Amino acid sequence: MTLVGDAAHLMSPFAGEGANLALIDGADLAREIDVETALSRYEKMMFARGAKSAAASQRGLDMMFVKGPPRKLILFFKAMGVAAKVAKPFARIPASGKGE
Repeated sequence: MTLVGDAAHLMSPFAGEGANLALIDGADLAREIDVETALSRYEKMMFARGAKSAAASQRGLDMMFVKGPPRKLILFFKAMGVAAKVAKPFARIPASGKGE
């Protein structure tokens, strides 16, 4: 984490320099950011995340659109029913984890 503008330059507001320093700090910081490296790292994460979601979506399609009865889809909903029954006693436990 880093600070810019008023947060980085503690001074009296009477000179009116906080906003000016924030703009200069922001411009300096922007010039130092390697956009190609940042975009490359972002895209690597984004494509991996997207591939996982696309695979999950494909599995859903494969369950629903089949010749004959959708057995996998039926098994999926039966399993969800079992999971809901198993999880029901835990529904009364607070989500905060503080034991309230």
